[in-house]
Amino acid sequence: MKTKKKLLTYTVIGIIIFSIIFYFQFKNGSRNSVAGIREPVQTETTGNTHISVNGYDLTVNYLYQYDIEALVVSTHDYQTGLSGALAPKDLALAWGTVAEHNNDVNFHWRQDNRWYYWRVDTPQELGIAGGELRIIRQSSNNHIIPADDDIRKKVGYIRRGDHIRLQGYLVSIGGRNSAGSTFSWRSSTTRTDSGNHSCEVFYVTSVEWL
Repeated sequence: MKTKKKLLTYTVIGIIIFSIIFYFQFKNGSRNSVAGIREPVQTETTGNTHISVNGYDLTVNYLYQYDIEALVVSTHDYQTGLSGALAPKDLALAWGTVAEHNNDVNFHWRQDNRWYYWRVDTPQELGIAGGELRIIRQSSNNHIIPADDDIRKKVGYIRRGDHIRLQGYLVSIGGRNSAGSTFSWRSSTTRTDSGNHSCEVFYVTSVEWL
């Protein structure tokens, strides 16, 4: 009888451990590589929309229409403040050579405080990825502003390792609240920059898993 009880106990413990591992794999996604992902397509456009968030009346100006297919290499959620309500998730995205060799290279992708960071362990790995400039030009951090509740829900499902296509607009945002406090945010409009102001502020109107 004791042997059966021990076996049952070990079985339960095993199920719990497996469930925990499965949960975190699902929650955080997994590494992946995808070959042949094209460069993002950016097209001149005009127009705007108006939104109200956390007491702020904001104008969202369309700078460029934007269409990006990419591998998700990292995600980070933001829940506080106006920017958290406006853009609840940042996505670090990769394409081209970087996405193709994401598994071959031990990339250390990280996001924090609306920035993304990467490093590799050896010069050889850096060479496989195409060098520092290639990584800068074929990866980006994106502040995702969902266009509506349906898009917000879909964005919430995106995980590391997903192969996705996002469409919408690179935007500049400006406005104020009733107390006169102002807010502004402007997207980068090139994939060749790095450092401060190099992230894409991306008003997303379509999400597709590939």
